[in-house]
Amino acid sequence: MRFRDRRQAGRELAARLRERQDEGALPDPVVLALPRGGAAVAVEVARALDAPLDVLVVRKIGAPFHEEFGVGAMAGDGVPLLDEDALARLGLDEADLAPVVERERTELRRREQRYRQGRPAPELRGRTVIVVDDGLATGSTARAALRALRAQDPAHLVLAVPVGAREGLALMRSEADEVVCPHEPAAFLAVGQWYEEFDQLTDEDVLDALSRRQA
Repeated sequence: MRFRDRRQAGRELAARLRERQDEGALPDPVVLALPRGGAAVAVEVARALDAPLDVLVVRKIGAPFHEEFGVGAMAGDGVPLLDEDALARLGLDEADLAPVVERERTELRRREQRYRQGRPAPELRGRTVIVVDDGLATGSTARAALRALRAQDPAHLVLAVPVGAREGLALMRSEADEVVCPHEPAAFLAVGQWYEEFDQLTDEDVLDALSRRQA
């Protein structure tokens, strides 16, 4: 199974979520995309559920000497979620990460301002909050997103992805109230392997997705 692109993946995910909505399981939903990749998926979900669409920016925290090696993540105004085992193996502590965290926090806020364009963040208390991404591997960024959202007291917190690694999804079931994932392949190397088209999206792509839902 491979999706043609994120839009097709979004439609398949939306169909599964619409079934849950028809069962009465997703009242008063709001859809939050994890940009950039999640935006193209989430717009299809929001349209199918007739729900508002917004974004929750999550940033990976990389090791100071090798930033592609993730040792944590942060979402919104939440406290950075760090991988203590990875830090211990690398001989690092929180102080060592302070410059990286500050830089990623600055970029996170820049993206939030760019994507929202002056709109306030949605009120989530008491609502069904559906977090959407284009796939899930280890789940480090999704975990940061879910914990930041849990602090806002949603009535029901859902993680929805078209495809995910079984191990990562199992971990997320202890973070979300519900995990919806149509495809859980046994062999999972990376999210991109499950898409024929998996181009890197830009800020303009995210804004286009948001505008298409608002139109």
